[in-house]
Amino acid sequence: MYIIINGGGKVGEYLATKLSSGRHDVAIIEQNDKRLDRLILTLPGKVLMVHGDGCDSQYLGDAGAENADIFVATTGSDDVNLVSCEIARLVFNVPRTIARVNNPKNEKIFRRMGIEAVSSTSVITRLIESEATFGAVHAIMSLTQGDLVVTEVNIPNPSAMTNSLDEKPRGRKVADISLPEGSLLVAVGRGESLEIVKGATTLYPGDLVIVVHKEGLETEVKDILLALQGGV
Repeated sequence: MYIIINGGGKVGEYLATKLSSGRHDVAIIEQNDKRLDRLILTLPGKVLMVHGDGCDSQYLGDAGAENADIFVATTGSDDVNLVSCEIARLVFNVPRTIARVNNPKNEKIFRRMGIEAVSSTSVITRLIESEATFGAVHAIMSLTQGDLVVTEVNIPNPSAMTNSLDEKPRGRKVADISLPEGSLLVAVGRGESLEIVKGATTLYPGDLVIVVHKEGLETEVKDILLALQGGV
């Protein structure tokens, strides 16, 4: 896919890095001179840099918006994100536009305009299913505002180290796992699949568990999940 990002701040830079490291072609539009200089040094060489205003159709054209599959607006201004997404959608017919929403009260406005609004209150359930790679989960979560953090934990598989093929791995239901308040187990990766977690979901040794939690809980969350190797 070809993805254009408006805004080269921390969110835009993170998205560009993650998406360009996969199978995607990426362009980033940034107006600030110093920020653009930093992006040139930090981003992969295959990312197209456009110096200009993402609310000006000229610079969207320079970024190749007519060929874009997705346009993402990541600036700290809801007004800028709304306008740039509208230009991408109406002028260049970009099929999918996604905007970071800094004020959750503006979510409905974006949706009425046909723009996918991403805020910390809805990102987990609404967009995690539409992306089937772990890197994309991180990219999407980086759009949120607030103190939410994504942590990945691999549940140890002792049998893999002992080559015990006859032992059937025991599972542990998510409903029976007590995580600290302010944390939520949202997905489990097994092989190439990513499954949304429910109470009846069972975790097994070797699973990759994805947890969304408030800052400061990473160590506690990891300790609880790593300890499961003796009980799954």
